[in-house]
Amino acid sequence: MASKRNIRIAIIGAGASGLMALIQLRACGYRDVVIFEKAAALGGTWRDNRYPGLNCDVPSHAYRFSFAPNAEWSQTCASGPDILAYLHTVARDHEVARFIRYNAEVISARYDDGLWYLATATQAEMPFEAVITATGVLHHPVYPQIVGLETFAGAAFHSSRWPDDIAIGGQRIGVIGTGSTATQIVGATVDTAKSVTLFQRTAQWILPLANPEISEDERAQFRADPELLQGQYDRLNHEATTKFAAAIVGANPHTLATLGRLCREHLETVVDPVLREQLTPDYPVGCKRLVMSDRFYAAIQRPNAELVTAAIDGIEPEGVRTVGGVLHRLDILVLATGFNTHQFFRPMRVHGLAGADLDQVWAEENVSYLGVTTPALPNWFMIGGPHSPIGNFSWLLTAETQFGYIKQLLDLMRQGAKEIAAKPAAAAAFRAAVRDQVPKTVWAQGCNSWYIDKNGNVASWPWTYDKFKADMAAPVLADFSVRAWH
Repeated sequence: MASKRNIRIAIIGAGASGLMALIQLRACGYRDVVIFEKAAALGGTWRDNRYPGLNCDVPSHAYRFSFAPNAEWSQTCASGPDILAYLHTVARDHEVARFIRYNAEVISARYDDGLWYLATATQAEMPFEAVITATGVLHHPVYPQIVGLETFAGAAFHSSRWPDDIAIGGQRIGVIGTGSTATQIVGATVDTAKSVTLFQRTAQWILPLANPEISEDERAQFRADPELLQGQYDRLNHEATTKFAAAIVGANPHTLATLGRLCREHLETVVDPVLREQLTPDYPVGCKRLVMSDRFYAAIQRPNAELVTAAIDGIEPEGVRTVGGVLHRLDILVLATGFNTHQFFRPMRVHGLAGADLDQVWAEENVSYLGVTTPALPNWFMIGGPHSPIGNFSWLLTAETQFGYIKQLLDLMRQGAKEIAAKPAAAAAFRAAVRDQVPKTVWAQGCNSWYIDKNGNVASWPWTYDKFKADMAAPVLADFSVRAWH
């Protein structure tokens, strides 16, 4: 095979993982790379989500790119605006703006004889040898199917579509949903709103996570000592992967028991026994994504806060009516109802080998090999694809680890490979291994969560970080069909 062929690479998505992929590719000598971004600005989920109280639940010093240390985090767990500012700073420092095409949603992708032809709403098909999808999973809002929603007279919106100009002071706010987003919104709005009503379908386990400010003295120490900053990054990631991440996949029962104890002790801070009972989940700790907050229980006990557990009967111009006929009068209705995490890069129409329609190929279940490739799509690489460790580890750590694997396949293409596709047998073996492992995880203990697809399949990585790191260390080429240019 020849060496150092020029290959054109399209990255889809200018969120954190897309920016990382572009920067890393250019550092490795790949020059013909472009990002297609459907929005008018970079940032992905941190651009879209602007609701009050938005914070990451991964410690700041672990939630950054390995190649871009940041001594300036102001909180133990960074706010959404701080993370977005960090992404903009990294993009500026690495001069990536000229490689991003904004307002360019890829609507179709067609594979033909070693090339992918991508089209946007405004551009005809453009050829690329390889595609990297970096679309994330938290970008397709789920809207509840509630009778009368469209009749509400006040402002009603999904939490990821928070209006920049809306005032919450003195307003009656209703929040539908009880996940991390809902708990953050309740905690951030209860002090200024006239009232906050939380409509709960399912109670959540909540781990008390304090979020103190990082002092100027601490930041100065990190600025002065890069090794101290790197040590913090390494320590936090090690703790997260060997404790929490291992606990939920059944590899660290001691930590799982400790998490359960801490959550139950935290729940005891709810004074009213009736309210405490309403807030008590009926499933094991970790079965759903663990909510981390030291503000929510205090907020929901405020005199102007109310937890409503009666089912919603319908929505009217004045507010939400629950079963039993009670009308909860509201000025603002926030739909903190999450995302369809199984859409990935769709609704893009994708046709792969022999014209295979991905919507049909994935009709019953999203299929991948190790979360980064899928047999029907040669030279198509996914950051955060099906069965990636979404919710297990820091997204940025996961993305960089997967990119290291993808880069090795791209290097084969640069050396002369025309077509690289995971073998169907390899993908089938991976899926069988996932099915065998899932029952050992806490996700399989009887709750519904966004880790589970419409057919009941747990769609996350069910093993430890050590296994993930080992599997991502180098592609097993026997699991791929590789064709060279002739």
